[in-house]
Amino acid sequence: MRRVALVILLLAAFVAAWQGLASLHSVDDLTLASPTETLRALRDDWSLLMDNAGTTLVEVLLGLAISVAAGVVFAVAMHLSRALREAAYPLLVASQAIPIVVLAPIFVLAFDYGIGPKLAIVALICFFPLTVNVLDGLRSVDPELLKLMRSLGASRLATLRKVELPASLPYFFSGLRIAATVSVIGAVFGEWAGADKGLGRLVLLGNNQLQTPRVYAGIVILTLMAVALFALATLAERLACPWNRTEGRA
Repeated sequence: MRRVALVILLLAAFVAAWQGLASLHSVDDLTLASPTETLRALRDDWSLLMDNAGTTLVEVLLGLAISVAAGVVFAVAMHLSRALREAAYPLLVASQAIPIVVLAPIFVLAFDYGIGPKLAIVALICFFPLTVNVLDGLRSVDPELLKLMRSLGASRLATLRKVELPASLPYFFSGLRIAATVSVIGAVFGEWAGADKGLGRLVLLGNNQLQTPRVYAGIVILTLMAVALFALATLAERLACPWNRTEGRA
């Protein structure tokens, strides 16, 4: 209860500071919308916002699913093959050095203006934290457990399935929480590069049309979407790794 009360207190302080800053005479209404104006935009444009939010959510979930599948497979492959790991890991890191605002238009040209570019951008952003975390989890297994499996005559595949993959689950969910949060950013960048629907496009149009309250309303929904995905990933970890929760409490 203390934790919930602290969260509510901090949120109330943030909203109060936001309202106070927006109420200053030196702050232009076209630059910063107040919380009351944002709530009014949420009420007046609710159907429009939700319609576009559904499109963005589909892009986020599909792109996240692609990155999960590709990231786990690639991490396992690098774990099993040292040569692949040494060759691919620098390229994996280098892929994150390229600004996504540069790649987004290229993806649009490659995949047209449909859902393809958005999925590619979301998957690319989410791929790195998932792959790196799963790989670290696979390599963090207690060496004594590996010796035990070898002494029992277990095959490499059996060791991977019964020891290494279960041990990497907490690391996987750590990467999933990060990926779930940044996936919303990827979808927005994809919609900015070219889209006919979505919250990112709606926010961009609202900014160009000086509809500042609608812009802030869209940002609030995007923020809630990212927080909800983070919470779902945390819940999934508690269900899939109950032993990790017990160890953390101890």
